[in-house]
Amino acid sequence: MAGRIRIDREGPLAWIVFDHAERRNAISAEMWQGIPPAIAELEADDAVRVVLLRGEGDVAFVSGADISEFERVRTGAEASQDYEALTERAFQALAGLSKPLVACIHGFCVGGGLAIALTADLRYAADDGRFAIPAAKLGLGYGEGGLRTLERLVGPSAAKEILFTARLFDAAEARHMGLVNAVVPKAALEAQVREVARRIAGNAPLTITAAKRTLREIVRGDASAGGFDRGAVDAAIRRCFESEDYREGVRAFLEKRPPAFRGR
Repeated sequence: MAGRIRIDREGPLAWIVFDHAERRNAISAEMWQGIPPAIAELEADDAVRVVLLRGEGDVAFVSGADISEFERVRTGAEASQDYEALTERAFQALAGLSKPLVACIHGFCVGGGLAIALTADLRYAADDGRFAIPAAKLGLGYGEGGLRTLERLVGPSAAKEILFTARLFDAAEARHMGLVNAVVPKAALEAQVREVARRIAGNAPLTITAAKRTLREIVRGDASAGGFDRGAVDAAIRRCFESEDYREGVRAFLEKRPPAFRGR
C-alpha cells in the first residue's frame, strides 16, 4: 500500500493524518502529492480555525520519505528533479497555510518527517519523540528552504550537529535546542495539543492570520533584500481593525464576557 493523507475534523480543528502505519508513516510519492489538495481544502473551509498534523498509530509521526520507492522515483537527474518538485509543492502548501499549523509529534520524526514538522507554526512532542535528518547516511542533498528554517530554530551550531552526525536526538535534546515548543508524556500528548489548538481557535482568526503573515514576511525580509511585503502586512492589519470581530472583541471586554469571534 502507498499510504494516504487523511483529514479528520473536530469542530474548529482539522487533523491532517499521515496514514502509512505499516511503514512507520513513511511518506510515499502518492502521499506527497496528496498534501497540497488537503491543505487547499482546509484553507477554503471557514469552519476550520486550526490545522494539526499527526501520524497514524503510536510508533511514528513520520519516519521520513518512503526509501523503498527511491530506486523507482528518485534515481537519475530527471527523476530526482521531478521528485524534488513534488516534495517542494507539499512543503510550500504546508508553509503557505494562512491558518495556524500545529505538529503533534510522537515516536520517529525523521528526514522528510522532520522537514514536514518544520513547516508547522508550533511543534509539541511526546517524551518518546526521536528526531533526525539522516541525509548524510544516504548521500542526499537538502534544499535551502528547509535548512534555513532549521538554522533559524536551533542556530547554526546545532543545525550542523543534526546534519553532520545524522544521529537520532531524543525529545529532551530537541526541546533544549528549540526544535519543539514542549515535551509532554506520550499518553497526554494529543490532549495537550488539542487544548492548545482549541485555545487558539477561540481567538480572533483575522488577528492570528495577520500575525502569521507579518512574521512570515519578517523572515522573508531577513532572507533577501526587499523581501518584506509591507503592503500585504498593512492590508492584513487593516482588515483586523475594519472587522466585526474587532468590534465584538472590544464589546466583550467592556461587558466582561468571552468574545464570539466569526472571522469577519
